[in-house]
Amino acid sequence: MIDANNFEETEALKSGLTVKIRAIRPADKAGIIEAFGKLDPGSVYSRFFRAKGTLSEQELKAATEVDFENVVALVVTIESGGKEAMIGGGRYIALGRPNDRSAEIAFVVEEDYQGLGIAGRVLKHLARIAREKGMSQFEAEVLPHNKAMLAVFLRSGLPMKQTQAEGVIHVTLSLTDQT
Repeated sequence: MIDANNFEETEALKSGLTVKIRAIRPADKAGIIEAFGKLDPGSVYSRFFRAKGTLSEQELKAATEVDFENVVALVVTIESGGKEAMIGGGRYIALGRPNDRSAEIAFVVEEDYQGLGIAGRVLKHLARIAREKGMSQFEAEVLPHNKAMLAVFLRSGLPMKQTQAEGVIHVTLSLTDQT
């Protein structure tokens, strides 16, 4: 059984960069603020669907203080200048609909590290954790111009359905069906 709140794996990316993928912790607030400050406005918009200069205290608390049951969050870090630096992450949040074991999933990766397979690796770990917790599917809202995120979902190997409405692509990934 995976201990999600103590999850940690070290992996080498296809570029050769070594990253640590680990559970987020309440002590990560400063790291989240620093990482958010490095994001281009376009990446922020793709993640939050709106312009956003900073994270509120409430958003920061929600990002770092998770229960690892209904909300599971993983961060991706590298060693930089003798300290840990966050370069990305992903999370799922159980949707809480009666008789439905679905969760909304979202990712963000700093622009300098996009295209290295980070989101795909985080998705793989989140899917393993979600299956153990009885989740049957992930759902995501993706802006149509975010081709990179759509490609991550397509390459995941998880059965995928897409619908588009009101300028957003709704993606559903099955965690129970195998392709």
